[in-house]
Amino acid sequence: MSYPPGPQDPYGQPPQQPYGYPQQQPPGQPQYGYPQQPPQGQPPYGYPQQPGYQQQPGYDPNAAPYGYPQQAPGTVQANNGYINIAYLGTVQVATMGQRFLARLIDGLVAGIVITIVMFAGMASVMGVAHSNKDCSVYTYGTPEYSQCLNDNLNAGSGVIAVMFAFIGTFALFALLYEWLMISFLGATLGKMAMGLKVVKESNGQAPGLGGGFIRYIIPIVGAFLCYIGALLVYLSPFFDNSGKLQGWHDRAAGTVVVKK
Repeated sequence: MSYPPGPQDPYGQPPQQPYGYPQQQPPGQPQYGYPQQPPQGQPPYGYPQQPGYQQQPGYDPNAAPYGYPQQAPGTVQANNGYINIAYLGTVQVATMGQRFLARLIDGLVAGIVITIVMFAGMASVMGVAHSNKDCSVYTYGTPEYSQCLNDNLNAGSGVIAVMFAFIGTFALFALLYEWLMISFLGATLGKMAMGLKVVKESNGQAPGLGGGFIRYIIPIVGAFLCYIGALLVYLSPFFDNSGKLQGWHDRAAGTVVVKK
């Protein structure tokens, strides 16, 4: 027995449309052959976004489009004074004026230390010189005269020793001050005052003992040439056409000076 299409169909099948007529879709579903409507609040596909449209959470308007390479660490931002550093993002490159003022402050700190050490050395020299004796009161060729000459000679050696101690103390201070502070903190007192920091171009971290020593020793080696070499090293960022203002010591250590 057959039943006409309708509620009496024992199999519960919906009535079938004759062949050639469009099938009816359930309510709320898009018709076949027609474009689907985008969700509420989003523009149609292929159309530009309208003013006031809110982006989805997590959307980064500065991110590179899909299919375009991301900027590698050390990439200069169109020579506008900014650079992309890994784990730091886009940071400003320190200007030569800022670096000069930082060096000037470090020079004042070194001057204070030199003054303290110099006064201490002068006091020691004066004490040694005061111990010199007047050998003319003794008869020439007598044991007393010979002993007086030996005492004065030892006093003169003491003055020379004090002078070398002064030079060694200052050199040790310069080594520890510049090398260790740059290695572990990335900045001396002068750079801290100017808000500058020396970082590794590859990872944005402090240079470490190796990088800090390389960066320190190159100007020192140049200083042996009547300090002309050191001056050229400190002026070498002017010769850098990459936009990073890297000096020769920075390139050797793989570092760059940035604004914090």
